[in-house]
Amino acid sequence: MTSQVSSPAEQADEAVVGEQRKPAGTKDVRRLDRVIIRFAGDSGDGMQLTGDRFTSETASFGNDLSTLPNFPAEIRAPAGTLPGVSSFQLHFADHDILTPGDAPNVLVAMNPAALKANIGDLPRGAEIIVNTDEFTRRAMQKVGYDASPLEDGSLDGYSLHPVPLTTLTVEALKEFDLTRKEAERSKNMFALGLLSWMYHRPTEGTEKFLKSKFAKKPDIAAANIAAFRAGWNFGETTEDFAVSYEIAPATTAFPVGTYRNISGNLALSYGLVAASRQADLPLFLGSYPITPASDILHELSRHKNFGVRTFQAEDEIAGIGAALGAAFGGSLAVTTTSGPGVALKSETIGLAVSLELPLLVIDIQRGGPSTGLPTKTEQADLLQAMFGRNGEAPVPIVAPRTPADCFDAALEAARIALTYRTPVMLLSDGYLANGSEPWRIPEVDELPDLTVQFAQGPNHTLEDGSEVFWPYKRDPQTLARPWAIPGTPGLEHRIGGIEKEDGTGNISYAPANHDFMVRTRQAKIDGIEVPDLEVDDPHEAKTLVLGWGSTYGPITAAVRRLRTAGESIAQAHLRHLNPFPRNLGVVLGRYEKVVIPEMNLGQLATLIRAKYLVDAHSYNQVNGMPFKAEQLAKALKEAIDG
Repeated sequence: MTSQVSSPAEQADEAVVGEQRKPAGTKDVRRLDRVIIRFAGDSGDGMQLTGDRFTSETASFGNDLSTLPNFPAEIRAPAGTLPGVSSFQLHFADHDILTPGDAPNVLVAMNPAALKANIGDLPRGAEIIVNTDEFTRRAMQKVGYDASPLEDGSLDGYSLHPVPLTTLTVEALKEFDLTRKEAERSKNMFALGLLSWMYHRPTEGTEKFLKSKFAKKPDIAAANIAAFRAGWNFGETTEDFAVSYEIAPATTAFPVGTYRNISGNLALSYGLVAASRQADLPLFLGSYPITPASDILHELSRHKNFGVRTFQAEDEIAGIGAALGAAFGGSLAVTTTSGPGVALKSETIGLAVSLELPLLVIDIQRGGPSTGLPTKTEQADLLQAMFGRNGEAPVPIVAPRTPADCFDAALEAARIALTYRTPVMLLSDGYLANGSEPWRIPEVDELPDLTVQFAQGPNHTLEDGSEVFWPYKRDPQTLARPWAIPGTPGLEHRIGGIEKEDGTGNISYAPANHDFMVRTRQAKIDGIEVPDLEVDDPHEAKTLVLGWGSTYGPITAAVRRLRTAGESIAQAHLRHLNPFPRNLGVVLGRYEKVVIPEMNLGQLATLIRAKYLVDAHSYNQVNGMPFKAEQLAKALKEAIDG
């Protein structure tokens, strides 16, 4: 769920909502500028829902925020085991932030496995709230605890809050006609209420959400609301929590406007709908469910009122085949997938290159190879997107840098596809797809005009004076061929995957023609107009850090840390990976050192080295998690000093 927030000026007025149950005067209230909270438990404990609700209320309060959901790929991973731990991390602040945070200030651990899996990430002095009811001998032995960590002194360096969450939840719900097991399921709402009290989060949104979610089961809705309120009241009355915290709205972090919390996949979905409206074309999605791209299919299926058609195909190949057919028929055509699906779709992408039809191929990257790490993030599909087809089959590549930026990236990918009549690859990843941040809802007049003109009649005159339609006669500026809708009188033409004769589109095996067509298709991609690369370099640094995609947040946070410490470093971030911005070579040539952090083994660095003969230095990570800012800052400092 997401929630609406208003302009910064209005946010200040709304801040009092979060104090409607402000702790009594006997409790100390401390003001913080930011905090990082991680909820962790079994994958069946509702940690993603808990984190999402806390995030929504934080967004409505007006804080800047960034989230990191982290969960197993299994539908129901083994309970009480380390592989079965699901977590949700939220970083929120009264100022502009860029990442979900390196280390949590607060850990809510619902069982021993959650504690053990996450304790290594906590700095000394961090607060730990543990559900003591789950710390049974059997549960502790399952994850390798010989003695209770709550009693053996191993947590002495932390601020430990032992809370019998399960018992308190069951007690709070004893008036409801629920079994103990049913009552226990609401312990995540008790924890959410407690944390909402600790950080003065609004409550109405969550209660409204629970009523809506369980509208057909009002008793369950009432029980969850009761557990939520019981958690709040426990924080207010217990002596163990003597302090609560305030993080003021980030009133100066955003331009004036209407904001909402948005995830990357949701932003992509909205961007695709906006693109179809701006192009005045129906939107068609041909897709096969695959983690972490499935949410786009789910979301777009809800928007038939905007002319959106979604087709859940029997497999990846059928999905893109249907999408390419829709493009031939005049739709803004999209297919969504992840790396394994791109492999299956590669032949049809090549066909789209040959047919020169607009098609958006959205790859939400995940850890590989093969099935790999379905719920973890990676940037390892760049070379696949660049070269993963037979023959010379170039496609443009666009990469968003934040969850909210996925909206603009979708519009940009659509612009290129429609203008240049080509398939376009959009490379998001699991970190962006599932993470969220505030997004300013744009005004309609701020969106680009993507209107296209279909071919209407003959476009070529033969030597005998007769007028005919040539399907591969090109626009001299864009090299795009005309888009002829099937059934338009006089525009009948041959189509297929075999090489075309220039202009006529007739089958041709002539060597010279093939050479010309290959070079022309490449020239069309090379000629795509993309903005010049912007460089952030206030002090004429000697070292440039170059990134792409989701590394933007960690890189920018690391650069800020270095500059605060007095270091001089420049930063640039690529949205367009094919073609590269025209000034990229000049930019690279200005610096003695170029460092490229990537969540792969150096794929962009390989391209940069090959194209520009620059001795780019790779800094790589492939552990399924995003970079940490401190980690990057240390690596960049070594590069500066080296």
